[in-house]
Amino acid sequence: MNINKVRVSVLALLIAAMSTTLAGCGAPPESGGAGGAASSLCMVTDTNGIDDGSFNELTYAGLTRAGGTKPTVTISRTSDDYVPNVESLINGDCRVIVGVGFNLVDAIRSAAEANPGIRFAIVDDGSIDLPNVTTITFDITPAAFLAGYIAASYSTTGVVGTYGGTQIPPVTAFMDGFARGVDYFNRQNKASVAVVGWNVSKRTGTFVGGYAAGVEAKTVAQSLLDQRADVLMPVGGPIYQSAAEAIRDRGTSAALIGVDTDGYESDPKYRSLFLTSVLKHVDVAVAQAAGATGKEARAAGYVGTLSNNGVGVAPFHDLADRAGTALGPELDKIRAGLIDGSIKP
Repeated sequence: MNINKVRVSVLALLIAAMSTTLAGCGAPPESGGAGGAASSLCMVTDTNGIDDGSFNELTYAGLTRAGGTKPTVTISRTSDDYVPNVESLINGDCRVIVGVGFNLVDAIRSAAEANPGIRFAIVDDGSIDLPNVTTITFDITPAAFLAGYIAASYSTTGVVGTYGGTQIPPVTAFMDGFARGVDYFNRQNKASVAVVGWNVSKRTGTFVGGYAAGVEAKTVAQSLLDQRADVLMPVGGPIYQSAAEAIRDRGTSAALIGVDTDGYESDPKYRSLFLTSVLKHVDVAVAQAAGATGKEARAAGYVGTLSNNGVGVAPFHDLADRAGTALGPELDKIRAGLIDGSIKP
């Protein structure tokens, strides 16, 4: 793996699967309602907004790529909007309706059961077992394992930290991988880097209680910095923004590890703080799912892995020199071991 060039080779599969010509992504709508002219590819956002720099924005990009035009979008302001937003698309001219995030599982499941002739997809959840629903999930723990190894290698205080929005499997999967990656670094290098914020074996850790940036998220970040953590991986939407503010308030050299998307690219305000990010290539997965039809759609239940480049880690960007040139070859070997099973995340 060349860490400075995250490959997305699964795009070759998209070309074969899509029935329409790929096109560049237009800018997503900034407010509620449908984006652009009505499209047969449709999506319902979660409550983080279409321009969240994460799942909503990447789903929009994937549908645009698959359909060659802007998708129809309904924006959820609160969780109460999920069901009516999905229903509004059912009554439209949608060929595929994508629910963005596990919070839409109940709304998508109910709609799919009641409308077997419409295709649905759900991002970041694999619990729906219906013939007209394509699930899009990611085996993120191995990628987070790489990030944990990176964090331990980078740390000068010997303490790194992670915390989540709430204690649910999609969040703790990141935290598990991170902590195990640190442990692997310790075993391979006879080191003793500590992880604060999450205990894998006890399943206990630090959580904000939600996914909004604000006082609660910043207080949690400050508590980990108080414990001398100099690398933080917040897991849960925009809570990383509060961690960034906590780091800047301290004036420390602590670094951030982003999740889902490359934080360096998606949020330039905090570029100087990002060491790397743990990536889910949601846009690639959504494009593949939207482009498939019939039985192909069912078979296209997508699991992003290290081996198909559906997950990975972002480049070091501005912190490459501080990360060190020796780390890249080490990560190549670890990645290969995670793929062939000789290293267990």
